[in-house]
Amino acid sequence: MSSLKEIAQLTGVSISTVSNVLNGRKNVSQETRDRILRCCEEQGYVHDASPKKTKSDRDKRIVFIFSDFDREFYLKIIEGVSTCLNENGYDLIICTNKSSDNFLKSSFARGTISLDGSLSDEYFKTVAKPEFPVVLMDRVLENDNKNTKSVLVDNYPVMRQMVQSLVDRGFQRFGFLGGNSTSLDNKERFAGFADTLQENGIAFDQSYYYHGNYREKSGYQAAKLMILSNDYPEVLVCANDNMAIGAMKAFEEHQISVPQNISITGFDDSDAAALAGLTTIKIPRYESGFLAAKELLELIKGNVNRETVKIGASIIWRQSVRS
Repeated sequence: MSSLKEIAQLTGVSISTVSNVLNGRKNVSQETRDRILRCCEEQGYVHDASPKKTKSDRDKRIVFIFSDFDREFYLKIIEGVSTCLNENGYDLIICTNKSSDNFLKSSFARGTISLDGSLSDEYFKTVAKPEFPVVLMDRVLENDNKNTKSVLVDNYPVMRQMVQSLVDRGFQRFGFLGGNSTSLDNKERFAGFADTLQENGIAFDQSYYYHGNYREKSGYQAAKLMILSNDYPEVLVCANDNMAIGAMKAFEEHQISVPQNISITGFDDSDAAALAGLTTIKIPRYESGFLAAKELLELIKGNVNRETVKIGASIIWRQSVRS
């Protein structure tokens, strides 16, 4: 069987021209294309168009997986991940949970960083192996798997700090707008909220717990329910900025002033939060992505330390809370 070089010699063209034709590129004339294909047929040359996956390719490839593409939220995290990996000679592949099965395997990549609440703990326990470690940014796996590590926002203390500040400002009637109830972020943020109220002797009325899904629309709908019932708290503490901004829009549409009639807080410190004048909690997203990548590289090197990395956050006070 002829080689690619021999086909090039027989047809009087370069090896790159033969390769372009066999890979379906359009930068070759039809006459030349026909001549090359005819020669391949006569010489019995069979072209394997599939890319060769070498061990070295796989060893320098990392997958980042997420569930919902909120461009603003994920961009800084991905930037941090990418910077760390690039500095260490690794390539970054980004995918959603819908295509994750194609990428979360040691034959394709060297490891993964996940920020995806839709994939189960059991799934990651199965996926994580010495040759394919996993760093999780949204949960802690309760097992002894030495091939996983968690990098998380330290939600609880900063939420306590913010709620205590609200109590000190004289607020007594609190509402909470939660995200996905099963997520660790939501559980920790509500725990910090509820524990602080309890310590201050403030009873939390469960009718003021509103359920959302971290999207702006769910915050808008929750506020509409409050408006229809003509019953809303003095201050609404939201589990993220998107829901807080949705709630603000609904109140403003009905001439309910923020913060004169109701104060609102968020969590994340997105660009939209700054534009809306939303009091919120700032997450260092770039740094969290960088640290997640750094921890994954340590696992790849065999440096096992399963202690969860907690990232601190800070309060940003803006106009959405009355003085």
